[in-house]
Amino acid sequence: MSPIGITRVTPVQRDVRYDHEAGQSRLPVTVHLGDGATEETVLVLTPAQAELLHIQTGQAIDLRERELSPR
Repeated sequence: MSPIGITRVTPVQRDVRYDHEAGQSRLPVTVHLGDGATEETVLVLTPAQAELLHIQTGQAIDLRERELSPR
């Protein structure tokens, strides 16, 4: 990776894979660097990490819906 630093990581529009033998989910992602470069890689998640990501993503969706709903 570049010494420029990572600015963000975004999911790639491909299916997540599950490695039964390793007990891990593999989520394709793009790493964005400060100099504008990108690199595709895989985010490897244990079952507990996948569950946490599911909870956090649900919270983010709920927050967005609350912001968009008429008051």
